[in-house]
Amino acid sequence: MTTNGNLVKNRQPNIGVYTNPEHELWVAEAEPSLETVEKGDSLKPGEVMIAIKSTGICGSDVHFWHAGCIGPMIVRDTHILGHESSGKIIAVHPSVTSLKPGDRVAIEPNIPCHSCEPCLTGRYNGCETVEFLSTPPYPGLLRRYVNHPAVWCHKMPDSMTYEDGSMLEPLSVALAGMQRAHITIGDPVIVCGAGPIGLVTLLCVKAAGAEPIVVTDIDEGRLAFARELVPAVRTYKVEFSHTAEDYAAKILALTGGVEPAVAMECTGVESSIAGAIQSVKFGGKVFVIGVGKNEIKIPFMRLSTREVDLQFQYRYSNTWPRAIRLVESGLVDMRKLVTHRYGLEDAVKAFHTAADPKTGAIKVQIQTLDHGET
Repeated sequence: MTTNGNLVKNRQPNIGVYTNPEHELWVAEAEPSLETVEKGDSLKPGEVMIAIKSTGICGSDVHFWHAGCIGPMIVRDTHILGHESSGKIIAVHPSVTSLKPGDRVAIEPNIPCHSCEPCLTGRYNGCETVEFLSTPPYPGLLRRYVNHPAVWCHKMPDSMTYEDGSMLEPLSVALAGMQRAHITIGDPVIVCGAGPIGLVTLLCVKAAGAEPIVVTDIDEGRLAFARELVPAVRTYKVEFSHTAEDYAAKILALTGGVEPAVAMECTGVESSIAGAIQSVKFGGKVFVIGVGKNEIKIPFMRLSTREVDLQFQYRYSNTWPRAIRLVESGLVDMRKLVTHRYGLEDAVKAFHTAADPKTGAIKVQIQTLDHGET
């Protein structure tokens, strides 16, 4: 095994951010242990060891903490959170030739089987036996040190910061939706929801040349953030009293009568999906990125008589190299989305900030940067 000698000199115990079925949240020792890290005998063939530098808190992390589950994915034991991470390679197994100690990488947080039909056809997000880090029972990346297959560690250019690298995961979610929704230049588009995924999606549809773009949300503060992020965007504050027909009328008023071709639905909320279906043109598309309840009602006949396509998304595949190119070129700049930063030891406070709408948090980052690192 090849290691970075500074690891022993500057060693710190491995710690992680945990939750459990009782919805507790705490920071404690994690695997691999410091002794294992120093001995260097924990790596399997194909693996590298990464010192995690920056991790974003995802809404799913908060949901696993608060609700203890997302659909069939249930927290049944102590569980480490986090899947939006980047870091520095500190050790590699002798079988790894693509990376070396000191390389800066963004971590794609999945380990698919490489042998099922979805894997073999390039859609590994559909792998039935995928180990997706932070999804129970697989521990997440909110740790100081993590072992991970080299093939799922994407080397970052020098122009990208560790924070940029951690934002590639939500960017990958948006890019997967963009690719399957087939948004093209000049398409009128609705982005439903101005949370982190909605705002990253907004940046992507803007970069793709969509026009006009309308962003919807129930929170005026987030809509104001969207207008600051993309000044030309049009915004609609949705009220709980609005029907799907009200929703469509408001959208048409904002677009000057232009019916949207595509709605990128980033909330998973039943009423928002219904409003989007009501709003798009004949032959339009509602693409649902958001995660919602196990069962919802949809306006079936509106879909049928208007030939509206309703599509859904599960994670992503083959997006990370594309995401790196977009960030490196400056075509998509997500740095404004990071509103709060905390050290790993203050992760509990970071989660409370991310979970409280009153804080105005968009994306909260947990960092373990050394002096001079960004």
